[in-house]
Amino acid sequence: MEKKGSRAGVKVLIAGSILQLFLGIIYVWSEFVAPVSTFFRWELADVKLTSSFMLCCFVLGILASGRLQSKVSAQKIVLAGGLLMAAGMLAASFIPQTSRAVWLIYAAYGVVGGFGVGLAYNTVITCAQKWFPHKRGMATGVSVCMFGFSTVVFAPLVKALIGFNAATGAFEGFGPVAAFRILAAAFAVVTVALFSVVRLPEEGAVPQGKAAAVLSGKQYTTGEILKTGRFYFIALSMMFLTASYFILNPSFKDFASSRRLGDDVGTAIVMMTGIASALGRLAVPLLADKIGRENATFSIVTATAVGTAALCIDSGAVYVAAVAIIAFCYGGSSGVYPLLTADHFGLKNVGSNYGAVMVGFMVSALLFPMIIGRIADMTAKFIVLAILAAVAAVMIIFLSRAKKALR
Repeated sequence: MEKKGSRAGVKVLIAGSILQLFLGIIYVWSEFVAPVSTFFRWELADVKLTSSFMLCCFVLGILASGRLQSKVSAQKIVLAGGLLMAAGMLAASFIPQTSRAVWLIYAAYGVVGGFGVGLAYNTVITCAQKWFPHKRGMATGVSVCMFGFSTVVFAPLVKALIGFNAATGAFEGFGPVAAFRILAAAFAVVTVALFSVVRLPEEGAVPQGKAAAVLSGKQYTTGEILKTGRFYFIALSMMFLTASYFILNPSFKDFASSRRLGDDVGTAIVMMTGIASALGRLAVPLLADKIGRENATFSIVTATAVGTAALCIDSGAVYVAAVAIIAFCYGGSSGVYPLLTADHFGLKNVGSNYGAVMVGFMVSALLFPMIIGRIADMTAKFIVLAILAAVAAVMIIFLSRAKKALR
C-alpha cells in the first residue's frame, strides 16, 4: 500500500506541477500590455490595471477553491479552473478592435481568467500537501516553483507570438488576438489531459505513520482561525512582505535604465526576477523543513527589508543583487505560507484556511500600489517599503511567541 500510495502521489505532483506551469500565465501580463494598448488604442495605464483585477480574482478563486474542496472533487475544481483561464483568454480575443470599453479586458482576462487560476492553483497545492504530509516543504516547493517558472517559459513565447515592434508600433507576429486564441487552446488541451490525475488521497492511501504528526493536532475550520491572533499575524505579515514586490515589479526595468544599465540589461533583469522567484518558491519551503516555518519566513522577510533598503544605493551591482533578493523572497513566500497555515491550523482544512490568509495578499496588491504610488521621491518610497517589510518581521516574531504560548 505504501509503495502504491507513493507512486500515486508522485503522479499527482507531476501532473499538478505541469498545470501550475501553465497557470502561472498570471504573471506574464506585462508582455501583453504594450501590444494590447496599441491594438485597441487604449491608455497604457488602463491596460496595466488588468493585472490588479487578475490578482484580486486570483485570491477570490483561492477562497472559493478552499470552500469547494469539501463538496466537489479536486479533479472537477482543477478542470473548471483551467477551462475558465482558457475561456477568459478566448473571450479577450473576441473584443472588437474598435471597442473603447477597456473594462472588457478586465472582465475576460482579469476576472474570469484570474478566478480560474485561483481555483486550480489552490487545489493543486492542497493535493500536493495531503499526498506528502511528511514532505510538505518539498511537495509545496515543487508545485509553486513551476507556477513561478512560468514567467521564464511564457514571457519569451508570448513576445514571439505577438511579434510587437515597440519602435514602429507594428505587429510582425500573430498579434494579440491570435496569441490569446493559441494560448487558450493550449491551456484547454493541457487541462483536459491532466485534470483527472490531480486528486486528493483517499483514506488509507497515505501511510498513517507519515500523516499522523500533522493530523494529530486541532484541525481548525476557517471560522475558527478568524478568532485567533495567529491568523492575523500570518495574514498581516504576508500583506506587508509582498508590498515591495507588487510596487517594484512593474518598474524593475525603468529603475535599471535610471541607473544607466541599459535597456538590454533591464530586460535581462526582468527575466532574472522570474528565475529568482522560481528558485525561492522551491528553496524556501525546503529550508522551512530544516529550520522551521517561522524561522524560514523571518529570514525572507528580513532579507526583503534589507534588499529594499539597498535600492537606495545608486549602484548597478547593488541594484541587481537587491532585485534578485526581493524576487527570491517573494517567490519563497508563496511556498512557505501554505506550510505556515497547515502547521498552525491543521492539514484537513488547509485549502480554505490558506484562502483566508491570502486575503492579505489581495489587500497588498490593491492597497499599497495606490498609496505608495503617490510617493514621488524614489528613495523615500524604498525606505517606506523597507519599513513595511520590517513590520512583517515583527508579525512573525509575534507569531512565534503565540505558538510557544500554546505549548
